[in-house]
Amino acid sequence: MTRKDSSASEAARPVVAFDFDGTLTVGDSFTAFLAWQAGRLRHLAGMVRLAPDAVAYLGNRDRGKLKAAAVREFLKGLPRAELQARAETFALTHAASMLRPDALRVWEDWKARGAVLAIVTASPAVTVAPFARALGAKVLLGTNLAFDAQDRVAGGFDGQNCRGKEKVRRLRERFGEGVRLAAAYGDTSGDSEMLRIADEAGYRVFTARP
Repeated sequence: MTRKDSSASEAARPVVAFDFDGTLTVGDSFTAFLAWQAGRLRHLAGMVRLAPDAVAYLGNRDRGKLKAAAVREFLKGLPRAELQARAETFALTHAASMLRPDALRVWEDWKARGAVLAIVTASPAVTVAPFARALGAKVLLGTNLAFDAQDRVAGGFDGQNCRGKEKVRRLRERFGEGVRLAAAYGDTSGDSEMLRIADEAGYRVFTARP
């Protein structure tokens, strides 16, 4: 099937978008991944060094800056292939304890109805990708990390933090300017704009724990 045929097929199907952290999962997957891959002592030391950035966040409320600082502290210099491998292992070992069963039931219901399922997340796409593949997501839109000429984590983003208006911009980029979601699910103010372009807006509707 050509890309044109695939796009035409998608256009005839409902598009449903799920936020990831706190919606499909019980907590923030990226902070959990950073703690897991760093190890206890390295993570504690890194959090101490991030204290000034955390204090700055109280004033600027810029989640993107705080996340970028965490990327620099814990991932800078890591080869892309190694990061992908670690993300794969993390997903395999943590999915059962992180994914909400009630959210998964709704996900599977939409899948059975032929929906184009999209995960739209502020977390790095590279760390969410293994979860998305296992769930059978058709589309993953997340924050893209920047990589240097040696294909190592550069310590910043390639583009904007995928939150708020950026989620809608990325959905429009992927599905077209006139995209209207059959349903969208989220749990924070960073999902508000996405929920507003959905016929069914589910805000904090998933509460079950694994």
